[in-house]
Formats: sequence, structure tokens, C-alpha cells
Amino acid sequence: MAGISHYTLELPKFDTAPRLLIVVAPYYKDIADNLIAGAKAVAEEAGAYVDVIEVPGALEVPTAIAMAARMADYDGFVALGCVIRGETTHYETVCNDSSRGLTLMGLEGICIGNGILTVENYEQAAVRADPKDQNKGGGAAAAALHLISLSRKWARRTKGIGFKPAESFRIAGETDGSKNA
Repeated sequence: MAGISHYTLELPKFDTAPRLLIVVAPYYKDIADNLIAGAKAVAEEAGAYVDVIEVPGALEVPTAIAMAARMADYDGFVALGCVIRGETTHYETVCNDSSRGLTLMGLEGICIGNGILTVENYEQAAVRADPKDQNKGGGAAAAALHLISLSRKWARRTKGIGFKPAESFRIAGETDGSKNA
């Protein structure tokens, strides 16, 4: 829908550059290349380090991110790809399962920006992937960066309002360890 605009948050600022892993399914290579270009540009603007890996399809994106979250040293992840509706129900399976996998990891605290396009046709994908148009790759990178910023902010805090863990404690009936007790 032409003419509709939306509010976009300003990119967060970082004391230490975040490390992002872009995981892309290049099934539609030109679409994927545009998504990557948009994501890299936003990451660069925020001062992030970026690595890119390719996987066979959108269903493999969550698996690769889960593996990297366990085994590699990244602050966040950008999921990129494109699923175009076809003649079978496979479209729904790929869209729903890739999105569900990313959402479940996000709920576990993994910082993920979802830029897997789910569209009716190639023309819709081209507009959404174009860094000079809707730039959904850039939007996914921005989402991951915002989540990294929040996780860093909250990692510096202690749990609970006004709660500070005791530096030492005694079990009831114990003495303080002095011989006179």
C-alpha cells in the first residue's frame, strides 16, 4: 500500500560493538542478496561486526541460529530468506515453522531479527527486499540490534526491585565462626 508510513526506532548506541550473524536462505538469490545488503548497511551504521552464512532453505534458518547460539560467540542473529506462495500447502508449513522456531528461540532470550519474507508473489518480495524501498533486511538487523541493546541493559541489573543478594549468610543457629560464640 503506497503512501503508508510507520515509525522506526533510532538505532541503539553501543559501547562495545555487537557481533551479528546473518543466516540467509538464498533460494531466490537476488532477493536474498538485497536482504543481506540492507541488513549489512544497518549493522554497519550501528558499528556491528557481521558474518554471513547460507543455509538451503527457510526451514534451516532457525536450526542454524540455534546451533550458532549454542556453539559460537554472537550477540544476535538476523534471519533472512523469502517464501513465495505456491500451489501447495508447503508454503504454510515453511512460513509457520520457520517463524515458530525463531519465536521460540527469542522467548528463550536469543536476540533475533526475523527478515524471512512471506509473500504472495515475486514482485512483493522484490519491493520488500530492496534496500532503497521497504528494506526488510535492514529492519531485521535493526530489530536484532535493539534486542541486543536491551539484553545488555538488563544483564547489568540484579533480579528483583531493590533486591541485593547477601554477600554472606548464616544458617539459623550457626555462630559467626569466632571461638567465643
